[in-house]
Amino acid sequence: MKIIARILMAATGLFSLVGCYDAGIKQTIHETGFVYCESGNLDTFNPQISDENSILEAISAQIYDRLLIIDPITQKPSSNLASDWQIDETGTVYTFTLQPNVAFHTTDLFTPTRFLNANDVVFSFNRILNPDNSFHNVNSGHYSWFDSINFSHMVTEVKAINPHQVQFILSSADNTFLSSLATSYAVIHSEEYAQQLAASDEKNLIDFLPVGTGPFKLSQFQKNEMVRLKRHDDYWQGKAKMSQVVFDISSRGTGSLAKLLRQECDVVVNPISSQLPIIIKNDELTLYSQTATNVAFIAINTQNPLLQDQRVRKALNFAIDRSSLINSVYYNSGIEAKSILPPASWAYGNDSSFIRYNLNYAKGLLREAGIKENIELTMWVPLDNNSYNPSPKKSAEIIQSDFAKIGIKLKIITSDLLSRNELAENNIDLVLTGWNANSSDPDTMLRPLLSCNAKQAGFGLANWCNEEFDFLLDLAKETNQPRYRINLYRQIQNLLSEEMPIIPLAHGVKYQANQSSLSGFTLSPFNTYPFHRVVRVKEEK
Repeated sequence: MKIIARILMAATGLFSLVGCYDAGIKQTIHETGFVYCESGNLDTFNPQISDENSILEAISAQIYDRLLIIDPITQKPSSNLASDWQIDETGTVYTFTLQPNVAFHTTDLFTPTRFLNANDVVFSFNRILNPDNSFHNVNSGHYSWFDSINFSHMVTEVKAINPHQVQFILSSADNTFLSSLATSYAVIHSEEYAQQLAASDEKNLIDFLPVGTGPFKLSQFQKNEMVRLKRHDDYWQGKAKMSQVVFDISSRGTGSLAKLLRQECDVVVNPISSQLPIIIKNDELTLYSQTATNVAFIAINTQNPLLQDQRVRKALNFAIDRSSLINSVYYNSGIEAKSILPPASWAYGNDSSFIRYNLNYAKGLLREAGIKENIELTMWVPLDNNSYNPSPKKSAEIIQSDFAKIGIKLKIITSDLLSRNELAENNIDLVLTGWNANSSDPDTMLRPLLSCNAKQAGFGLANWCNEEFDFLLDLAKETNQPRYRINLYRQIQNLLSEEMPIIPLAHGVKYQANQSSLSGFTLSPFNTYPFHRVVRVKEEK
């Protein structure tokens, strides 16, 4: 009851942007900040314990910092909370030096007494790595993304060398390690805040009333409606130019565009492709596009006895007319996927013989598999659009029509979230989903989705485990020879095309539309970046 009371107390005074967006509130936000519109579900503010979630990524990028970030220009890991780092000769010991004078948020519940130090980094990662850590099992105790890349095997120890240096000891050389620390999942928490919550028996507040070092801090939250962040005046990279950011998480589809046109939204991400011409023609709006490292795909539940047959999976693949998807869903802004890796990846391998539209071949594979009568499959489809799929429901309807041509009846199930139990119990045969990579390293698109660890962690929706795939992935991350790595990733892509645990569909473009009065956004193919440089140009009277 004590914890519930604290949460309710923190929630007092919240307002909904829907139905009570009066002129006073609108004017105040316009003068001091901006409204960022993106639909999504928030069950936590801590990305460590969340699955891939674009709205959480955008919000957590304002609240938390990471040791490293992916440079939007070079696309390589670069300094952030860690000013620099050294790697020993074995490639297994990484020593990071921390930025000085980095302040944590001061909130109604917490006032820090010191700057960030190595103990905060140790706490943040030991919570994930050590089952005996007192916070490990708080708020579910599931670290799906970290489990999917076998992070606890990758890192054997994290220790503070001194207040300003922290060391990671790896089990073996790993070319993907720095990229892992730069992902949106690898955020740094306050150990001092955690100790205070533990002393008051309120540990679970660490993920709901967060404390970080980012440019903004949580001020208000109304579930399924809005999140308000206020400026962190002591931000180590300089005080944000605007004093607040409001995230409107209530709108979907055409509702976001309507709010953008009425200036109730200042920023809309991933607009529906059919809306792009309207945005482009509006002089008061600016549309940004960014080639994204992403893929839309169908995950095939390989635990289903029917779908364990490789020929059936291939038949589904050959039945899909990707050109129709590109024309009708992406409005020619995306490209057909011939691999899980996008063409922008340095390890991309294009073998179109595996990925093509061929109804006769699809029907032949079904006959060869002994399927003579019509079958019915179920496919879960998300409600929210994303950069990798601007209209999931429309995509599903096109796929449904394609499958009907080879005698397969597809039942579409739409909902906000997919229950892992549904998939595990074979109630769901196919999942229409996708993935936004956190870095340019191919491992970040392959391992979290398809490794045996991903299956065990519940992150791999295909329920697929292949020892040869894992073996090739491990070889690729251990070698420093670029040509050898490329050859290994080409083998991996050929293996996936042969086994077909997932069906690659398309690679999308990342779009952001905002009021032309706003500037200062940093766009990247990967993570969302902090908004501390965003500013509104004052209108001339």
